[in-house]
Amino acid sequence: MQKGPPTPKGFKDLMPNEARARRDFINKVVPILEENGFEPLETPTIEFAETLLGKYGEDEKLIYQFEDKGGRKLALRYDLTVPLARFVANNLGLLSPTFSRYQIGQVFRGENPQKGRKREFTQFDFDVVGSDDIVEDVKVIKAVIRGARACGLNDSILQINDREIFDRFKFSQKQIIEIDKIDKIGIDEVKKEVPNVDDLKSAPKSDRLITIFEKLESEGLIENKDYSYNPYLARGLNYYTSTIFELKLDKTPAGLSIGGGGRYDNLVGMFAGRKIPAVGFSYGIDRIIELQK
Repeated sequence: MQKGPPTPKGFKDLMPNEARARRDFINKVVPILEENGFEPLETPTIEFAETLLGKYGEDEKLIYQFEDKGGRKLALRYDLTVPLARFVANNLGLLSPTFSRYQIGQVFRGENPQKGRKREFTQFDFDVVGSDDIVEDVKVIKAVIRGARACGLNDSILQINDREIFDRFKFSQKQIIEIDKIDKIGIDEVKKEVPNVDDLKSAPKSDRLITIFEKLESEGLIENKDYSYNPYLARGLNYYTSTIFELKLDKTPAGLSIGGGGRYDNLVGMFAGRKIPAVGFSYGIDRIIELQK
């Protein structure tokens, strides 16, 4: 029986078994990342609100904003990617020619809490900044799959797409956001906003994806077992530019998402004043741990 004050909705205490499971997950994945040149980094939990605003599309409404005693507009970080972009813009000397980092930290979103989704949760990010070479996409994808296997996610599969496909069909950003909901609401609902969404079903891979898949195969990864092509995969955040990927718990058509990422070649440049390409991924640790109970 609860006798003390409750926690706010969407926020919770982490029990010892959950904290231990989180630590074990991190301890299994970090060595894989460090073997591939990723270095640890920490950024503040609070940013100036203007740093975060204008980066997330319609999800911007989920950002927790407030003012300090001096009237400065601040915000709790929504993810670890935009703070990374801000950090890189302020530390361009780290790019020689690339900067590879990983970070584990709390992020905050004012959305409706549900199973595997809270208002405060942990992200485990890793990114390569400074190169648009496909080799870096492959590096991140390999690390995602190796990390998942090391943690016992043997049925998980990384779905991959290229946002260039949406340019072919001249989909608007609003339509891309609707397509991103296809696993949640079904294709019939999406058709109400995007009548020609079925055209994606037979869309061939982009040249970029063909090359990525060839390199993954040469590295010993198996298509439709470790990774697959999903022309419906959209990733709704505004900052993604080309390659996108989402880690699914299993191979069922609407498998639960347990991580995602992609290439965001314009985001860092919004702070740095010049184009600085980047690609990365984020594990949803809390959802993974909850599903493994």
